[in-house]
Amino acid sequence: MTEPATTEQGRTEPARTEPAMTEPAHSPHLLRRTDIEALPERRHVHQFNPNAVRMTRSISELLGLTRVGVHLIRLEPGRDSTQFHSHDRDEEFIYVLSGRGVADIGDARHEVGPGDFMAFPERSAPHSLSNPFAEDLVYLVGGERNPLDVVHYPRIARSMIKSDGRKRWMAWEDIHDV
Repeated sequence: MTEPATTEQGRTEPARTEPAMTEPAHSPHLLRRTDIEALPERRHVHQFNPNAVRMTRSISELLGLTRVGVHLIRLEPGRDSTQFHSHDRDEEFIYVLSGRGVADIGDARHEVGPGDFMAFPERSAPHSLSNPFAEDLVYLVGGERNPLDVVHYPRIARSMIKSDGRKRWMAWEDIHDV
């Protein structure tokens, strides 16, 4: 227990105590750093960009999240995270943990590093992340998993529709107004 503290005005305040810690063997709501580090990385290659190779540890599913996906990503030097894109429905975020990268957001390019946070609401500017540097870029990425979404890829003039568990794409030249 801590001794009572005396304020600048000479008053005595009661001692503060830390709450007692009870550590169950396992909690369905807590994933420890050591557990995350022990997860195998999965190599994910983007369907429209063969240079977009992410080394991924998916963590949200392990604690039962079904509507939000959260992944720990390691992007090796020279790799892209994805194809430059935007979503009609899903929101996404990226929080950089270590390394440096270049974020393309709309028409601008930004160098990003540890502690930088990016958020992309639905229908936001197209975006992507790349690692032109000599060290790995490590970041946390998360987003919604809406059952229906349209993803647009302006640099390659394609759109992809997510619906009923399927993904299908079309070239913009094949889309016609009704």
